[in-house]
Amino acid sequence: MDDIKSYLQYLFTRLFVALFFVILGIRIIESIFGPITFYLSYYTLQYYNPILISSTEFIINEIKLKFIPACIASGAYLLLIILTLMTEMEFRKALKTIAQGFLIILIANLIRIDLLVILLVNNYSDLFNTLHLLIWKTLSTLFVVLLWIILTKINKIENIPIYSDYKKILGIIKEAKR
Repeated sequence: MDDIKSYLQYLFTRLFVALFFVILGIRIIESIFGPITFYLSYYTLQYYNPILISSTEFIINEIKLKFIPACIASGAYLLLIILTLMTEMEFRKALKTIAQGFLIILIANLIRIDLLVILLVNNYSDLFNTLHLLIWKTLSTLFVVLLWIILTKINKIENIPIYSDYKKILGIIKEAKR
């Protein structure tokens, strides 16, 4: 009985934290990863001698580049958090999974930004626009799903988000009816 009570407390805690991130997560992620992404992009593009003009803008070859919240890939970070919270696992394993995922998302996002900026400053604006929309609207979600699958393999996570909890709750209900 204590195991059931402990599991249900842990489940409701995970659901509450997931709800918190659904409501406020984008703002939190943007406030943390916005400056990190912007300044790392600024430094990785030093070959092009960017001129910093604000905390969200720099100029390269007379092209003004403005970082908006979508540039941060906040949705990718949020999706990873929610997938992790909706999966039963040890707390330390969840933190490790999120940390690994965040690092991979940040690196992939910096590569994406650098590639797109390089296309833009080298006068490939049509290719820039096409790739920008393709990556933003299609590949970003696919990337997080594949990242999740890879992280579950690396961290030996056997549970499936939502489904494993659903099966466990059904088992608890069946047991309670006996």
